[in-house]
Amino acid sequence: MAARATLPLPPPTVAAVLAPTDRAGLDAASVGCFSVLYRTSVPEAVRTVRERAVDAVLLSVHQCTGERADVVDRLVRSFPGVPTVALVLRHDAAASETLLRLGATGVRQVVDVTAPAGWSRLRQLVAEPATRGAARILAPLLATLPELPSDARFFIELLVRLAPETPAVRALAVRLHIKPSTLMSRFVRAGLPSPKTYLAAIRLLYAAQYFEGGGRSVADVAYRLDCSSPQSFGRSLRATLGITPGEFRRRFPFARALDRFLAQFVEPYGRVWAGFRPLDGVRRD
Repeated sequence: MAARATLPLPPPTVAAVLAPTDRAGLDAASVGCFSVLYRTSVPEAVRTVRERAVDAVLLSVHQCTGERADVVDRLVRSFPGVPTVALVLRHDAAASETLLRLGATGVRQVVDVTAPAGWSRLRQLVAEPATRGAARILAPLLATLPELPSDARFFIELLVRLAPETPAVRALAVRLHIKPSTLMSRFVRAGLPSPKTYLAAIRLLYAAQYFEGGGRSVADVAYRLDCSSPQSFGRSLRATLGITPGEFRRRFPFARALDRFLAQFVEPYGRVWAGFRPLDGVRRD
């Protein structure tokens, strides 16, 4: 059997509120681990989280001394799926006071990079959020399909991890080194819903996650899912569920959306997936 592929996935992206003079250490720590979007204030970081694919927010305590507590509180509470991390780059009285204020707003993660293992801990912490959204989908999905062949498991893992930035099956097929028509015909022959259907359903699971906390608008979620426009996202929802994005946000919190997905697209096909090899014969190196 061909070796399991090692297709690269996009690295995590963090929005960081740091003074320009403090950025060199973070730049060095980010190499090979994550990318950084620098912002000059917490409100700018909030806008970035709404508009971009951000996996975590780093707040230098030295840049937050003048920030209003309600601004940080809004960031933490509006985006519960995006961890906010307080970063200590040096010790002084102002930093200690700011840490207390940040803690009162709900910031629970603090990394002191003046400690010997500080930057390593930050790298580990930032690497986790990038897979958190996927893990919330993959864990119950794989638990429902415990007897997956190796290439079916690989396909599902890649599908879930790439879904937010992959609106079309053609792009997924390119990553898998397989013709879209071949991939689709294998699903048809197996009696499974099409890969297009699975991709659309999983993207809706991410949409349900992005709507959590109320911090993102419909337009924010549409662009986060790489839709061409909010109208395109709305058309997709109407075609899939027959409802508007606003109705989807109200009626389908993530837990309910996940239950629907498993009941409709996974549980009825457990035996099929147990013998399904969508990538059979495909070179994966």
